[in-house]
Amino acid sequence: MSDNIEVKAPCDAERGIRELTRRHFLLRSGVGLGSVAFRSMLTRELRASERKVVPAPHFAARAKSVILLFMDGGPSQLDLFDPKPKLRQYDGQPVPEDVIRGERFAFIKGVPQLLGSPYQFAKHGDAGIEVSELLPHLAQVVDRITVVRSVVTDQINHAPAQIFMSTGHEQFGRPSRGSWVVYGLGSENQNLPSYVVLLTGGQPSAGKSCWGPGFLPSVYQGVEFRSQGEPVLFVSNPDGVDSEARRASIDLIKELDTLELRSVRDPEIETRIAAYEMAFRMQTSVPELTDLRAEPKSILDLYGVEPGKPSFAANCLLARRLVERGVRFVEIYMRGWDSHGSSRTDDIVEGLKKQCRESDQAVAGLIRDLDQRGLLDQTLVVWGGEFGRTPMNERRNGSKFLGRDHHPRASTMWLAGGGVRRGATIGTTDDIGYRVVEDPVHVHDLHATMLHLLGLDHTRLTYRYQGRDFRLTDVHGNVVRKLLA
Repeated sequence: MSDNIEVKAPCDAERGIRELTRRHFLLRSGVGLGSVAFRSMLTRELRASERKVVPAPHFAARAKSVILLFMDGGPSQLDLFDPKPKLRQYDGQPVPEDVIRGERFAFIKGVPQLLGSPYQFAKHGDAGIEVSELLPHLAQVVDRITVVRSVVTDQINHAPAQIFMSTGHEQFGRPSRGSWVVYGLGSENQNLPSYVVLLTGGQPSAGKSCWGPGFLPSVYQGVEFRSQGEPVLFVSNPDGVDSEARRASIDLIKELDTLELRSVRDPEIETRIAAYEMAFRMQTSVPELTDLRAEPKSILDLYGVEPGKPSFAANCLLARRLVERGVRFVEIYMRGWDSHGSSRTDDIVEGLKKQCRESDQAVAGLIRDLDQRGLLDQTLVVWGGEFGRTPMNERRNGSKFLGRDHHPRASTMWLAGGGVRRGATIGTTDDIGYRVVEDPVHVHDLHATMLHLLGLDHTRLTYRYQGRDFRLTDVHGNVVRKLLA
């Protein structure tokens, strides 16, 4: 046979793989070893290359894993978490010009009218945290979360703001927060990815860069799990290839990749080797993981999961199952929170009600479930979007529906578990909710705090690229001490 692999029919796949001669291997390697000794050498070198030194936390961690609930579009804090009686009092009046002088908006034109929330707020829990009537389930668990009403960002449009919230930078090309965490802490599970992404309603505006590795080795990127069809693409065997043939194929590819790795020492080759091995192990781990029928009815009802139906609730339950198995970072994206009021489906009435109906029970169920399993104390849960919404009615093109424009100057997020205070509210906005007036929390501060709770110093978690050290928090950011338990 020549140095090329002979093409066989699918039923002869394994035999075709093994037809590659030892002479070919020896010629490629440039050494005159016997086949047994050569295989032994490859095995030793590959094992040595796989013995990564996983960086230890810089100090004692409060959290081991993260579940990040990303409300794609920017949820309206003024209708959910930040009640403003004055805004309701002045509803329909023009916003004072000195408030918006020099400001820019994504869509608002001229001098807009103030828009009070149509929803009632009430105090809940021992802490008396005010929550909108749209979130009755979350209101029952507020003593286990801390609400931050003073989050600010630098970006006003969806894609840049999502990239900024994900990577700490407004342009594509930087590593995502999940990638930084896995780079800093490694994995606690050998049969599942360290970083998993779940989508409800499609990809965010900024696309897959939100969970990309940037300039970090691609082994640190997020792996998207799908809610329909195969949970992970290209993990199952092709037609005509059984597990034994797949194992033989992977072994052969590993040997070839290892030869190349010895020559060029490219970390992406190690990523490729690890990806093949992970895919093989996931063939058994993923079907068991994603089969929610294994959960008791009481748990399905807690989240509001309908078996076999893709939903945000099913993704929340799957997130619990992932961290339970040692997955380090789980992101759930839920589209549909962009409440401009250009139509009935994206206003703060029907549109916002729909989003809350589809998420409120699931989020509260996740908090309860993690807590009752003893997982909440070691799992950091973060809820929020890329920015907030304006206290003025957008009225795009004279629309009759109630909606709010993008607002980077004030938004609300909440955190729970993993070393976070319970039952607290941090930050204050002005009387109409336009600007933060107490305890501003910048995106870099949020990232610094998340890393701190995982035992990582955000100033020391760096990666040298193109001649300088980069970090998630760029060149500033402080841990929000008021968030810590």
